[in-house]
Amino acid sequence: MTTCDVLVVGGGPAGSSCARRLREAGLDVLVRDRARFPRDKPCAGWLTPGVFETLGLDVAAYADGRTLQAFTGFWTGRIAGSGVLTRYGRPISYGIRRCEFDAYLLEWSGARVIDGGPVTRLVRSGGDWLADDEIRTPLVVGAGGHFCPVARLLNGAPPPASAVVAQEVEFRMDPSQGSECRVRAEVPELYFCPDLKGYGWCVRKGDFLNVGLGRRDPRHLSAHVRGLVDFLERQGRIPMSVASSWKGHAYLLLEGPTRRLVDDGVLLVGDSAGLAVPASGEGIRAAVESGLLAAQAILAGKGRTRRDDLEPYAPAIEARFGPRSARRFELPSRVAELIAGPLLSLGWFARHMILDRWFLQARRPLLTTH
Repeated sequence: MTTCDVLVVGGGPAGSSCARRLREAGLDVLVRDRARFPRDKPCAGWLTPGVFETLGLDVAAYADGRTLQAFTGFWTGRIAGSGVLTRYGRPISYGIRRCEFDAYLLEWSGARVIDGGPVTRLVRSGGDWLADDEIRTPLVVGAGGHFCPVARLLNGAPPPASAVVAQEVEFRMDPSQGSECRVRAEVPELYFCPDLKGYGWCVRKGDFLNVGLGRRDPRHLSAHVRGLVDFLERQGRIPMSVASSWKGHAYLLLEGPTRRLVDDGVLLVGDSAGLAVPASGEGIRAAVESGLLAAQAILAGKGRTRRDDLEPYAPAIEARFGPRSARRFELPSRVAELIAGPLLSLGWFARHMILDRWFLQARRPLLTTH
């Protein structure tokens, strides 16, 4: 039987951030993940500078031998429509490959790791948690994403209508494909659906290209993806016949049904807690910050793991990210289609609303937990 002070189920940014902070405080932390690291993670893969600063990561050290693409602007527009280029003149975001970034954070955490196998059973046993009859621990952190077994234990399966669904592909372009690709590495491109219920992206990171689309409405997702790709190919933005190994993923936004984040000996972080930014779907910064806030709550408990001892974590999350709101009002599709073109063509709206407020979260101060 393996024992630990804290079992973190999921080795992504949320789990690794929490594990590192707990390890720094002297706790014995074990991370369990169903995948074998390094592993692919469907994601466009961009970070705001605040992620590096919050974690205390050195940008130059991380870039040594890994993909780190500085973004100095964004192109935003509508699928099959016009758009605008917003320049910042300085790095305001970075492109990473999740297979590299997540593996780096997991190793950097210093925690013990058991990967390549999921947690399939969690039961209470004498005041502790027993995972698959193999691991005994007083405290479990659910960090396994949308399908996290710990989150399912606390909240059940989320209603399908409350999730964002997405498909994406990331591949290394050969020299011929690289010459065909007109997406500039320093300027990612965002393409909103005509009904404004989702958006697609093209993110170039050196020789790698990531293309994808996510929507609040899961119906006909593949058709929307094909429409985006056909448009991009006609415009000559991406190589013809992009790689066919498309991958799907889903995640919850910080809205919709209330989710329990805390119970006896358990906390949820990152996508397991459903913390993605409603306007953009961005979740890496929220994952990192929630992991650190969870570690803060655990350490403040001084070894006590009852729900009342861990409960301060929930209001800390609300104070940081705001209350979980009801699903936002959505314009009828016909109305959205009429206003989308003019609205997305406004330079002021693109810079100050779409980018600074929604995607870059430029007005959110850095998290401090020490």
